[in-house]
Amino acid sequence: MLLDSTRLEPAPRVHSRPARNAVFDQVASTLLQSLPRRDQRGKGAEYLAGLLQTTGRKSVRNIAATSASSATEQSLHHFISDSTWDWRPMRRALTRYVLASMPVQAWVLRPMTIVKAGSHSVGVSRRFCAEVGQSLNVQQSVGLWAVGQDLSSPVNWRLHLTSAWLQDNRRRRSVEIPDDERLETLGECAARTYLDARAGVVGFPTRPVVFDARDTDVAPVLDLLGAAGTPFVLRIPNSYPLSPADPALPGHLGGSLSAQEIMAAARGNRCPVYLRDAEGNLDQTWLAGMVRVRLPRSGTVRTPPRELMLLGAGRLGGSWPTELWLTDLVEAGPAPVLQLAGLLRQVDRDFAEIADEVGIRDYAGRSFNGWHRHATLASAAHAVAMLTDPSRDAARYAS
Repeated sequence: MLLDSTRLEPAPRVHSRPARNAVFDQVASTLLQSLPRRDQRGKGAEYLAGLLQTTGRKSVRNIAATSASSATEQSLHHFISDSTWDWRPMRRALTRYVLASMPVQAWVLRPMTIVKAGSHSVGVSRRFCAEVGQSLNVQQSVGLWAVGQDLSSPVNWRLHLTSAWLQDNRRRRSVEIPDDERLETLGECAARTYLDARAGVVGFPTRPVVFDARDTDVAPVLDLLGAAGTPFVLRIPNSYPLSPADPALPGHLGGSLSAQEIMAAARGNRCPVYLRDAEGNLDQTWLAGMVRVRLPRSGTVRTPPRELMLLGAGRLGGSWPTELWLTDLVEAGPAPVLQLAGLLRQVDRDFAEIADEVGIRDYAGRSFNGWHRHATLASAAHAVAMLTDPSRDAARYAS
């Protein structure tokens, strides 16, 4: 991806909650200026407004029905699904806008599963969905979320495409999958969602990447983020193999144990950790333990071996550990790592309360570019809704 030469402008100090119309106008003008034609910019504004104003499913038909202008269902469908405008400059502009609007503490990678009735939409395949315990026809993607204090907003998306789509030229052409899309694992897809965004914006801040990698292949995530020099906090499966680096633990001479076994042997390192919410009030009490580990020599990760920290955590008074996290923040204590890990729950909340409400999963078309155009405008709608949410403290923005 080509670097965007526009540097981030310093964000203005915000003294009060911005009005929805003012933020909408600012976002629309910032993002839509990449469109070459005036009629396209008009359609983009209509679509963005529809995502914010339409009740129920954000289908093209429903957006057109509530449009304040003469936009028709056919013209909006063509604008999203069949037009030729490039969504990448708009997504880079969105990233710059979000970065200038809130101080980013971390980047969160969050998979998004969209259940589909048919099999013709781009990327749809039969997959096992752990959250429902069965195999379904779904689109699988990964979103990159910028996360600040009580604020989060998606800035990039990547579709995970299976060999059934990538190795069938007829299917590729039918949904316009670009020639440079290649087969990758879900872990690679997740890491590249972050790396693509970083490569596209000058001044992109290096912050820890937080990711629940239990249902993915962990090795390529470690490999790609490690090679890029990006700090990470990954939730890993109990069975993930690691080598203890503490001489007091079994296996420290190079043997491999599961993360669960290592943490059981290190349970004497546990201590209470008190986390606070966005207002500084005591929120949660955890029991956490950390131990130095290495990736086993027989592992598939290609980056040079280095010490990492394995953290085990559970709520005080409950079973322990209920969560296992791997991080290269070796000098951080358990509280900062747990605070970063908790951002996954913040993104889950904002996904349900905002992203789903503005229709991030409502695209009904079939094309690759149409999916990305919708995801980009829905992410912009999310940013507008987040930045004007009266339940969030305006003092946390860009101060």
